[in-house]
Amino acid sequence: GHVRVRGEVGRVSRPRSGHVYLDLKDDRAVLAGVMWKGTASRLTTQPEEGMEVVATGRLTTFPGQSKYQIVIEDLAPAGMGALMAMLEKRKAQLQAVGLFDPARKQPIPFLPRVIGVVTSPSGAVIRDILHRLADRFPSRVLLWPVAVQGAASAPQVTGAIEGFNKMTGALRPDVLIVARGGGSVEDLWGFNEEAVVRAVAASAIPVISAVGHETDTTLIDHAADLRAPTPTAAAERAVPVRADLIAMVADLEARRTRALALRLERGHQRLADLSRALPRPERLLEERRQRLDNAAIRLPAALRDRAGQARLRLARLAGRLLPSQLSDRLDRASERLAERARGISRALERRAERARADLDRRSARLLPGLLTDRVARSQEQFSALARLYGTLHYDQTLKRGFALVRSEGAVLGSSGGVSSGMALEIEFHDGRVDAVAGGTAARRPAPRKKPRASKPEPDDQGSLF
Repeated sequence: GHVRVRGEVGRVSRPRSGHVYLDLKDDRAVLAGVMWKGTASRLTTQPEEGMEVVATGRLTTFPGQSKYQIVIEDLAPAGMGALMAMLEKRKAQLQAVGLFDPARKQPIPFLPRVIGVVTSPSGAVIRDILHRLADRFPSRVLLWPVAVQGAASAPQVTGAIEGFNKMTGALRPDVLIVARGGGSVEDLWGFNEEAVVRAVAASAIPVISAVGHETDTTLIDHAADLRAPTPTAAAERAVPVRADLIAMVADLEARRTRALALRLERGHQRLADLSRALPRPERLLEERRQRLDNAAIRLPAALRDRAGQARLRLARLAGRLLPSQLSDRLDRASERLAERARGISRALERRAERARADLDRRSARLLPGLLTDRVARSQEQFSALARLYGTLHYDQTLKRGFALVRSEGAVLGSSGGVSSGMALEIEFHDGRVDAVAGGTAARRPAPRKKPRASKPEPDDQGSLF
């Protein structure tokens, strides 16, 4: 038959098979106990070392050993004192690892878009939360249904919190409410389990704890970011009052309008004060007009002064233009021109020498008759070039009675470039003469030359090219 044993839990072992092995002891004896996997999963309170419990089950013997053991079918804490002692012990352990540290807590969003609720879908808690949210600020609510009592409560609540945190996109809640109505310590024990407390502490979404009534306290109240005394209070903490927000926005708008009007009024007053301190436009124009009149009075005198200074500079520059200086510049220009002419003559002579040498080299490779013809043609071309050079050189023109007139080294090609008093240099075929241009006599156009009859060229002259 079944027996009931009261004792303190000693050693507890939980292998991977899911069974639970433990020792029940008192002051005089120790009894081994075992709970099969199915029984252990149904327990509201899991056994822990040092916990005083009442175990109900069957006494059996373990094969191969001469000792008794109890196969536990039900396990319950031995009174309220045992539960509270275990609760305080677990609280101290979780607090030691920092799960209740206030620095870990997150602020609750002021106006969440989506609110996630972890509670039973059939109780009055979800109806109270929805009704309160509708009164204050209608919001989108996602319900994750869980068992809030019994052995399945702790794993389902843990899975709901972790499931909400894994969501992405627009449906991911901005705040979570974990809620349950009031009850005994045994009824609320699932919210004291370590797995639930760790899930609440690790949640990236802020969590509001609303388990039990105002006097009920569970371990998730310490780990949550905010504790509400009731589920209805949790809904009030999650959202503001919509009417209050509208009134606050209207008040802020009125204050903004008043502040803007006051600022504009002060700006107008400030502008009026500054405008009185400014001078009148007529005064500003009068001063500018007076300056303009003074400048107009001084302008002719200034122009006369500048003209007198320009005449002085011109007289100084004219004094520097002596005939000897002009003559020196003309001599230097003539020397440069003669040097260039000599350079051209030497270049032509060198070219002729190279042509003769090239002709001699080629004549050695040609037949006597062809060589004679080539030499004759080359001599004719050379003679033509020599005559062309003599014809084109300006010395030959001077020998025919013409003269070359220069002024400051530049050749004068027409009478229009000659002015009275200009220093001139006249070059004849046998020397140069300095002269100064006289008055402005009327210029006569050059006489037109009669065309000469062209003479037929002799047939033996040949072509210049």
